[in-house]
Order: sequence, then structure tokens, then C-alpha cells
Amino acid sequence: MTTFAAPVATARSSTPAMLALGLGGFAIGTTEFATMGLLPQIATTFGISIPAAGHAISLYALGVVVGAPLIAGLAAKLPRKGLLIGLTIALALGNGLSAIAPNPTLLVIARFLAGLPHGAYFGIAAVVATTLVPPERRGTAVARIMVGLTVANLVGVPVVTAAGQQIGWRVAYLAVAFIALVTTLALARWLPHAPAPLDASVAAELRAFRRPQVWFALFTGMIGFGGMFAVYSYVSPITTEVAGLPSSAVPWMLAVFGLGMTIGAMVGGRFVDRSVMGTVFGMLIAVTAVLTLLGLTGTSAVAAFALLFLLGFVAQILASALQVRLMDASPDAPSLASSSNHSALNVANGAGAWLGGLAIAAGWGYLSTAWVGVVLSLAGLAIAVVSVVVGRRR
Repeated sequence: MTTFAAPVATARSSTPAMLALGLGGFAIGTTEFATMGLLPQIATTFGISIPAAGHAISLYALGVVVGAPLIAGLAAKLPRKGLLIGLTIALALGNGLSAIAPNPTLLVIARFLAGLPHGAYFGIAAVVATTLVPPERRGTAVARIMVGLTVANLVGVPVVTAAGQQIGWRVAYLAVAFIALVTTLALARWLPHAPAPLDASVAAELRAFRRPQVWFALFTGMIGFGGMFAVYSYVSPITTEVAGLPSSAVPWMLAVFGLGMTIGAMVGGRFVDRSVMGTVFGMLIAVTAVLTLLGLTGTSAVAAFALLFLLGFVAQILASALQVRLMDASPDAPSLASSSNHSALNVANGAGAWLGGLAIAAGWGYLSTAWVGVVLSLAGLAIAVVSVVVGRRR
């Protein structure tokens, strides 16, 4: 079991510390999802197709996949506060480079760099957050950190998408760079001293990957969460080409999705506190049901709005459950395990966007992404079932 040097915060200091950690989640959530709402504008700027512009999403996701375990492992002995501040500075730099990219090649490189601090930030922030609350409220603490991500989808992504449509997509990345710098100042001011675990080392962190349940949890996220991203990556053309709404409705569609995520983060921690795997099963089934309904009724604007709300709600609860599941599966290497969850989810991001793009390029239409999502969600559910069976046998 990993041992921390001392209590990280007092009750008085925990609230502003949580707010500072959540603000970083807000910046990351905005940069991750804003690209999806601005794909048509990016494609127009560079004279490429929307699926080709979607490579910016895939390369950001690849940056998360590479950066999360690499940074969490190599920085195992660094103080958590200093590491989190360094990650927000890197986030600001990556988004600044994205804003000035002169061609699509340099844009995808900048998006890769912007993705590097993503998973490590969320993973380490989640571990720090659990030290601010009693052990029985771990799920609630993790959900609070994720609130920043959900508020980004409720407010940040719609606002920068609308601004990007009116002023230019580059302003979205400039806004994220500014928010990341504000987060840096907030962490420096409010986050208490957060030392590395006393027995931390790269070798200790890497031992997490010897545990089968860690891999089961990672693959559940990689595959199962891809269903949500297969649809969300193409929410802009689904809104305009399928539901028949004007482009001005895209920010509202994103806001509805973000509202679902925010409510899911507010209530989901309670489900996770009661039963981690029960929540994983329930939410994967719910994601499958929502995507099935979207595939059947997505041409209705009302149905599209309602189902995007539900998709955000259940997906956010699933993300919190998988986060805690990984921390439980590797108690002596929580930073790497927790960070790897975001690698897994961004494999899902990249795979979902890619597979959805293949379905669209094959001429099956934008709603075909919902059926791609159904297959992925069911596959994730099957992996979760196998993990429980194997765990009981052991």
C-alpha cells in the first residue's frame, strides 16, 4: 500500500484546493472537446475534409495515451503540487502552439503536444483529491475533480465553439491557454503542499501493470468508452446534416451534452461510493441503450437533444467509476494507474473518432456512428463481465 508523507490539507483548505484542481479540468475539458465542434471551420481553413480534420482529435488523444503513463511514471518521486503546476504550464504552451499552427500538419503536432499533460494531470489530481476527504468518499472526491471537465462541456466548449464560428477557430485554443495559466496561479495559491508518496519510485509504479484487473479496467475504458466518442466526435455534422438544424445550434447541442455530464458528475460519485463495478456495468448498459435510440431516432432534433443529454450523463458516471476501479486495482501505484485511465479513455477517443470516420467515409451516413458506438459499448461490457469472473476465480 502506498504511504503519503502527511495529510495534504485541512478541512478549511480543501475547498479552494478542489476548486483549483477542478479549474485545470475545465481547461483540459475545453481543449479536448472544442475541436469536435469546430471541425467544419478547421477543415475549411486548410481546405481538407471533415474526417481529415478529425486527425486533430486523434493526435490529441495519442498525446494523452503517451503522456499519461510516461509522465506519471517518470515523475513518481516529484512533489505533486509542483508536478501539477508544471503540467498546466505545458497545457498552456500546447494550446498556444495550436492557435498559431499555419497548416494541418503542424496543427496535429501541436494537438499531440497539448494532449501530453492531460492524463497525468487528471490522474495525479484524482489521487491528491482523495487525500482531502475520508476514505469512504473517494468516489465523490474523484467526481468533484471531474466537475471541471463537465462544466467545460456545459459552458467552456459551447462558448469557445460559438466564438470560433464567429471569430475563427484559433480563438478557442488561445482561450484555453489563458485558462491554463490562470489554473497555474490558482494551484500555486490554494493547493497545499502535496508530497510524493514516501515509497514512490518508477519501479513501484510500473508494478501496477502486473495486475490483470488493471488491464481489464483499462481495456473496458478503451473499448467501452469508444462508443460515446464515435458519436460525440461528429456532433457538429450530426446536428446540421442529420437533425437538420443550423450551425448556430451546435453550441447548444454541446451545452446539453455538458449539462448531462455536469449532473452526472454531481450525482455519480454516490453510485461509485456504493458499488464501483455495479456502476461500471449499469453505465455501459445505459450507454448502449442511449446510442441505440440515437441510431433509431437521431433525425429528430428533439430526440437528438435529449439523447445527447443522456449520453453525457451516463458517460460521466462511467468515467468516474473506471477511475476509482483502477485506483482500487493498484493501491500501491495509484498515480500511474489513475493516469492510465485517461490514456485508456483517449484510446477510446481516437478509436471512436477513427471508426466513426470510417463508417461515414463508407457512405453509411453520420448516424452510422451511433451503431459503431453500440458495438463498442457492448464489447466493453463483455470485458467488464470477464474481469469479474476472473477476479472471483482468483
